[in-house]
Amino acid sequence: MKTILPELITNEVKRLCIEAATIIDDEVLNCLEENKNKECGLAKTILEQIIENDNLAKKENIPMCQDTGITIVFVEIGNQVFIDGDIYEAINKGVSLGYTEGYLRKSVVKSPLNRINTKDNTPAIVHIKHTMGDKLKITVCPKGAGSENMSKVLMLNPADGKEGIKKFVLDTIKSAGGRPCPPLIVGVGIGGDIEKCALIAKESLLRDINDSSVDPDAKLLEDELYEEINKLNVGPMGLKGKTTALAVKVNLYPCHIASLPVCVNIQCHASRHKVVIL
Repeated sequence: MKTILPELITNEVKRLCIEAATIIDDEVLNCLEENKNKECGLAKTILEQIIENDNLAKKENIPMCQDTGITIVFVEIGNQVFIDGDIYEAINKGVSLGYTEGYLRKSVVKSPLNRINTKDNTPAIVHIKHTMGDKLKITVCPKGAGSENMSKVLMLNPADGKEGIKKFVLDTIKSAGGRPCPPLIVGVGIGGDIEKCALIAKESLLRDINDSSVDPDAKLLEDELYEEINKLNVGPMGLKGKTTALAVKVNLYPCHIASLPVCVNIQCHASRHKVVIL
Protein backbone atom coordinates (compact mmCIF):
# COMPACT_ATOMS: atom_id res chain seq x y z
CA MET A 1 0.00 0.00 0.00
CA LYS A 2 1.35 3.42 -0.99
CA THR A 3 0.49 6.36 1.27
CA ILE A 4 0.20 9.80 -0.31
CA LEU A 5 -0.02 12.87 1.87
CA PRO A 6 -2.50 15.64 0.96
CA GLU A 7 0.36 18.19 0.97
CA LEU A 8 1.91 16.44 -2.05
CA ILE A 9 -1.40 16.56 -3.92
CA THR A 10 -1.79 20.27 -3.10
CA ASN A 11 1.70 21.12 -4.35
CA GLU A 12 1.28 19.15 -7.57
CA VAL A 13 -2.14 20.64 -8.33
CA LYS A 14 -0.74 24.13 -7.73
CA ARG A 15 2.10 23.45 -10.18
CA LEU A 16 -0.19 21.91 -12.79
CA CYS A 17 -2.62 24.87 -12.65
CA ILE A 18 0.19 27.29 -13.47
CA GLU A 19 1.79 25.10 -16.14
CA ALA A 20 -1.51 24.35 -17.85
CA ALA A 21 -2.26 28.06 -18.16
CA THR A 22 1.17 29.01 -19.48
CA ILE A 23 2.67 26.07 -21.41
CA ILE A 24 0.97 24.67 -24.49
CA ASP A 25 1.72 21.05 -25.33
CA ASP A 26 4.29 20.63 -28.10
CA GLU A 27 1.90 18.37 -30.05
CA VAL A 28 -0.73 21.12 -30.16
CA LEU A 29 1.84 23.71 -31.19
CA ASN A 30 3.08 21.40 -33.96
CA CYS A 31 -0.49 20.91 -35.16
CA LEU A 32 -0.97 24.68 -35.33
CA GLU A 33 2.25 24.96 -37.35
CA GLU A 34 1.14 22.28 -39.79
CA ASN A 35 -2.22 23.95 -40.34
CA LYS A 36 -0.60 27.38 -40.70
CA ASN A 37 1.22 26.05 -43.76
CA LYS A 38 -2.11 25.06 -45.34
CA GLU A 39 -3.53 28.58 -45.02
CA CYS A 40 -2.95 31.90 -46.75
CA GLY A 41 -3.91 35.52 -46.18
CA LEU A 42 -5.71 36.45 -42.97
CA ALA A 43 -6.18 32.84 -41.81
CA LYS A 44 -2.44 32.23 -41.98
CA THR A 45 -1.70 35.50 -40.17
CA ILE A 46 -4.07 34.58 -37.34
CA LEU A 47 -2.42 31.18 -36.87
CA GLU A 48 1.01 32.84 -36.88
CA GLN A 49 -0.18 35.19 -34.12
CA ILE A 50 -1.61 32.31 -32.07
CA ILE A 51 1.72 30.46 -32.33
CA GLU A 52 3.66 33.59 -31.38
CA ASN A 53 1.33 34.12 -28.42
CA ASP A 54 1.81 30.53 -27.20
CA ASN A 55 5.60 30.77 -27.48
CA LEU A 56 5.65 34.08 -25.59
CA ALA A 57 3.41 32.66 -22.85
CA LYS A 58 5.83 29.80 -22.29
CA LYS A 59 8.91 32.03 -22.42
CA GLU A 60 7.52 34.72 -20.09
CA ASN A 61 5.57 32.32 -17.83
CA ILE A 62 2.32 34.19 -18.38
CA PRO A 63 -1.13 32.83 -19.35
CA MET A 64 -1.66 32.08 -23.03
CA CYS A 65 -5.24 33.36 -22.64
CA GLN A 66 -6.79 35.93 -20.31
CA ASP A 67 -9.54 33.43 -19.47
CA THR A 68 -7.68 30.95 -17.28
CA GLY A 69 -10.87 28.94 -16.89
CA ILE A 70 -12.75 26.97 -14.33
CA THR A 71 -10.50 24.19 -13.04
CA ILE A 72 -11.53 20.64 -13.88
CA VAL A 73 -9.52 17.87 -12.23
CA PHE A 74 -9.62 14.22 -13.27
CA VAL A 75 -8.23 11.82 -10.66
CA GLU A 76 -7.45 8.11 -11.05
CA ILE A 77 -6.76 6.37 -7.74
CA GLY A 78 -5.17 2.92 -7.70
CA ASN A 79 -6.57 0.32 -5.31
CA GLN A 80 -3.18 0.16 -3.56
CA VAL A 81 -3.10 3.90 -2.84
CA PHE A 82 -4.05 5.36 0.53
CA ILE A 83 -4.58 9.11 0.71
CA ASP A 84 -4.03 10.24 4.28
CA GLY A 85 -6.51 13.11 4.23
CA ASP A 86 -9.34 14.75 2.28
CA ILE A 87 -8.47 14.64 -1.42
CA TYR A 88 -11.07 17.28 -2.33
CA GLU A 89 -9.67 19.67 0.23
CA ALA A 90 -6.11 19.00 -0.99
CA ILE A 91 -7.07 19.63 -4.62
CA ASN A 92 -8.95 22.84 -3.88
CA LYS A 93 -6.08 24.15 -1.78
CA GLY A 94 -3.77 23.49 -4.73
CA VAL A 95 -6.11 25.33 -7.09
CA SER A 96 -6.33 28.27 -4.70
CA LEU A 97 -2.54 28.52 -4.41
CA GLY A 98 -2.02 28.04 -8.13
CA TYR A 99 -4.40 30.80 -9.11
CA THR A 100 -3.32 33.29 -6.45
CA GLU A 101 0.45 32.74 -6.50
CA GLY A 102 0.43 32.22 -10.27
CA TYR A 103 -1.49 35.49 -10.82
CA LEU A 104 -4.12 33.67 -12.87
CA ARG A 105 -7.55 35.21 -13.37
CA LYS A 106 -10.12 34.04 -10.83
CA SER A 107 -13.29 33.22 -12.74
CA VAL A 108 -15.43 31.15 -10.37
CA VAL A 109 -18.52 32.54 -8.63
CA LYS A 110 -19.87 31.00 -5.41
CA SER A 111 -23.40 30.71 -6.76
CA PRO A 112 -24.74 30.98 -10.31
CA LEU A 113 -27.48 33.21 -8.86
CA ASN A 114 -25.61 35.71 -6.66
CA ARG A 115 -22.49 35.77 -8.93
CA ILE A 116 -20.08 36.57 -6.07
CA ASN A 117 -16.49 35.69 -7.01
CA THR A 118 -14.75 33.18 -4.72
CA LYS A 119 -11.47 35.06 -5.42
CA ASP A 120 -9.27 31.97 -5.69
CA ASN A 121 -10.96 30.00 -8.52
CA THR A 122 -12.28 27.35 -6.15
CA PRO A 123 -14.08 25.06 -5.96
CA ALA A 124 -12.69 22.88 -8.74
CA ILE A 125 -14.85 20.36 -10.55
CA VAL A 126 -13.39 17.00 -9.52
CA HIS A 127 -13.99 13.63 -11.19
CA ILE A 128 -12.61 10.57 -9.40
CA LYS A 129 -12.14 7.13 -10.92
CA HIS A 130 -10.85 4.05 -9.12
CA THR A 131 -8.31 1.89 -10.94
CA MET A 132 -5.95 -0.99 -10.18
CA GLY A 133 -2.36 -0.51 -9.01
CA ASP A 134 -0.32 1.81 -6.80
CA LYS A 135 -0.48 5.01 -8.84
CA LEU A 136 -2.36 8.26 -8.38
CA LYS A 137 -2.91 10.14 -11.66
CA ILE A 138 -4.04 13.76 -11.58
CA THR A 139 -5.01 15.68 -14.71
CA VAL A 140 -5.69 19.41 -14.36
CA CYS A 141 -7.75 21.05 -17.11
CA PRO A 142 -8.57 24.76 -17.03
CA LYS A 143 -11.65 25.24 -19.25
CA GLY A 144 -12.48 28.69 -20.58
CA ALA A 145 -16.06 29.90 -20.83
CA GLY A 146 -15.79 30.97 -24.46
CA SER A 147 -15.54 27.40 -25.69
CA GLU A 148 -17.58 25.79 -22.91
CA ASN A 149 -20.52 28.13 -23.55
CA MET A 150 -20.72 26.90 -27.14
CA SER A 151 -20.91 23.24 -26.10
CA LYS A 152 -24.25 21.42 -26.38
CA VAL A 153 -26.06 18.24 -25.36
CA LEU A 154 -28.96 16.76 -27.32
CA MET A 155 -31.03 13.62 -26.77
CA LEU A 156 -31.48 12.28 -30.28
CA ASN A 157 -33.81 9.50 -31.33
CA PRO A 158 -32.02 6.23 -32.18
CA ALA A 159 -33.61 6.48 -35.65
CA ASP A 160 -31.60 9.69 -36.24
CA GLY A 161 -28.52 7.48 -36.41
CA LYS A 162 -25.09 8.51 -37.58
CA GLU A 163 -26.37 11.18 -39.95
CA GLY A 164 -28.36 12.79 -37.14
CA ILE A 165 -25.24 12.85 -34.97
CA LYS A 166 -23.18 14.44 -37.74
CA LYS A 167 -25.84 17.07 -38.40
CA PHE A 168 -25.96 18.00 -34.71
CA VAL A 169 -22.17 18.33 -34.51
CA LEU A 170 -21.90 20.38 -37.70
CA ASP A 171 -24.81 22.64 -36.74
CA THR A 172 -23.19 23.23 -33.34
CA ILE A 173 -19.84 24.23 -34.86
CA LYS A 174 -21.45 26.38 -37.54
CA SER A 175 -23.69 28.26 -35.10
CA ALA A 176 -20.76 28.79 -32.71
CA GLY A 177 -18.78 30.60 -35.41
CA GLY A 178 -15.84 32.53 -33.99
CA ARG A 179 -17.12 32.72 -30.40
CA PRO A 180 -15.19 29.67 -29.09
CA CYS A 181 -11.95 31.00 -30.66
CA PRO A 182 -11.25 28.45 -33.41
CA PRO A 183 -9.33 26.48 -34.49
CA LEU A 184 -10.96 23.96 -32.17
CA ILE A 185 -10.53 20.53 -30.74
CA VAL A 186 -14.02 19.05 -30.94
CA GLY A 187 -14.94 16.44 -28.34
CA VAL A 188 -17.99 14.28 -29.05
CA GLY A 189 -19.53 11.94 -26.48
CA ILE A 190 -22.14 9.47 -27.69
CA GLY A 191 -24.09 7.12 -25.45
CA GLY A 192 -24.74 6.61 -21.76
CA ASP A 193 -27.29 9.13 -20.55
CA ILE A 194 -27.48 12.93 -20.41
CA GLU A 195 -24.60 13.39 -17.94
CA LYS A 196 -22.47 10.47 -19.13
CA CYS A 197 -22.33 11.68 -22.73
CA ALA A 198 -21.22 15.10 -21.47
CA LEU A 199 -18.52 13.55 -19.30
CA ILE A 200 -17.07 11.32 -22.01
CA ALA A 201 -17.13 14.24 -24.46
CA LYS A 202 -14.99 16.24 -22.03
CA GLU A 203 -12.74 13.25 -21.39
CA SER A 204 -12.16 12.95 -25.14
CA LEU A 205 -10.44 16.35 -25.06
CA LEU A 206 -7.75 14.83 -22.83
CA ARG A 207 -6.65 12.48 -25.59
CA ASP A 208 -3.46 13.14 -27.53
CA ILE A 209 -4.24 15.53 -30.37
CA ASN A 210 -2.71 13.10 -32.87
CA ASP A 211 -4.47 9.92 -31.76
CA SER A 212 -7.50 8.14 -33.23
CA SER A 213 -10.18 6.12 -31.51
CA VAL A 214 -9.46 2.40 -31.21
CA ASP A 215 -13.11 1.76 -32.03
CA PRO A 216 -13.39 1.52 -35.85
CA ASP A 217 -16.85 3.12 -35.98
CA ALA A 218 -15.75 6.02 -33.77
CA LYS A 219 -12.55 6.48 -35.81
CA LEU A 220 -14.53 6.64 -39.05
CA LEU A 221 -16.84 9.24 -37.51
CA GLU A 222 -13.84 11.26 -36.29
CA ASP A 223 -12.36 11.29 -39.80
CA GLU A 224 -15.65 12.22 -41.46
CA LEU A 225 -16.44 15.00 -38.98
CA TYR A 226 -12.91 16.42 -39.20
CA GLU A 227 -13.22 16.70 -42.97
CA GLU A 228 -16.74 18.14 -42.93
CA ILE A 229 -16.09 20.62 -40.11
CA ASN A 230 -13.11 22.03 -41.98
CA LYS A 231 -15.30 22.50 -45.06
CA LEU A 232 -17.57 24.88 -43.11
CA ASN A 233 -15.17 27.78 -43.80
CA VAL A 234 -15.49 29.10 -40.24
CA GLY A 235 -11.70 29.29 -40.06
CA PRO A 236 -9.31 30.71 -37.47
CA MET A 237 -11.16 33.02 -35.06
CA GLY A 238 -14.26 32.71 -37.26
CA LEU A 239 -12.77 34.81 -40.08
CA LYS A 240 -12.86 32.03 -42.70
CA GLY A 241 -10.24 29.52 -43.75
CA LYS A 242 -9.48 25.83 -44.05
CA THR A 243 -8.70 25.32 -40.36
CA THR A 244 -11.81 25.26 -38.19
CA ALA A 245 -10.85 22.11 -36.26
CA LEU A 246 -7.40 20.88 -35.34
CA ALA A 247 -8.87 17.52 -34.32
CA VAL A 248 -12.11 15.68 -33.61
CA LYS A 249 -12.31 13.11 -30.80
CA VAL A 250 -15.25 10.73 -30.43
CA ASN A 251 -15.85 8.69 -27.26
CA LEU A 252 -18.60 6.06 -27.08
CA TYR A 253 -20.49 4.42 -24.20
CA PRO A 254 -23.34 1.85 -24.12
CA CYS A 255 -26.84 3.32 -23.87
CA HIS A 256 -30.54 2.47 -23.58
CA ILE A 257 -32.25 1.03 -26.66
CA ALA A 258 -34.58 4.05 -26.79
CA SER A 259 -31.87 6.70 -26.36
CA LEU A 260 -29.13 8.34 -28.40
CA PRO A 261 -27.49 10.97 -26.13
CA VAL A 262 -24.90 13.17 -27.83
CA CYS A 263 -22.70 15.93 -26.42
CA VAL A 264 -20.41 18.26 -28.33
CA ASN A 265 -17.78 19.71 -26.00
CA ILE A 266 -15.75 22.38 -27.71
CA GLN A 267 -12.17 23.22 -26.80
CA CYS A 268 -10.47 26.29 -28.24
CA HIS A 269 -6.97 26.20 -29.71
CA ALA A 270 -5.56 26.76 -26.20
CA SER A 271 -5.88 23.07 -25.37
CA ARG A 272 -4.78 23.12 -21.73
CA HIS A 273 -4.27 20.08 -19.58
CA LYS A 274 -1.32 18.83 -17.55
CA VAL A 275 -0.80 15.45 -15.91
CA VAL A 276 1.18 14.08 -12.97
CA ILE A 277 1.46 10.44 -11.87
CA LEU A 278 2.45 9.91 -8.25
